[in-house]
Amino acid sequence: MRTKMLREVARDVRRIQQNNITLQRSPDGTAWEPRRVTARTKPGRIRRKMFTKLKTAKYLMAQADDNEAVIAFKNDVQRIALVHHYGLRDKINKSRKVIKYPVRILIGVNKETIDIVLTRMIEFLS
Repeated sequence: MRTKMLREVARDVRRIQQNNITLQRSPDGTAWEPRRVTARTKPGRIRRKMFTKLKTAKYLMAQADDNEAVIAFKNDVQRIALVHHYGLRDKINKSRKVIKYPVRILIGVNKETIDIVLTRMIEFLS
């Protein structure tokens, strides 16, 4: 029963995080800094928003057991997520220079998340 509750809590929290990534905002509601505009990325050339694949259930994992619920990125994309989450430096590819990325908080907790977790727990306990 506890595992089922935590699984549903993890699923709901992941859904909130996916919505924040879709809206390109931090958990506190502030908008992310947009991509840099270069000659190759002028308006009309950007095919999709940032992190469209990262927010899918394939990469943003929600797991639960008897003691905890965890929402984390899969190991394959964890480095990319960390670089953007903390605003670190990274190479675009092996032959390019190192670029400092702006901070874009991908996963976090806000009042809405806490309310949903508490609501879900109260439902299970009653």
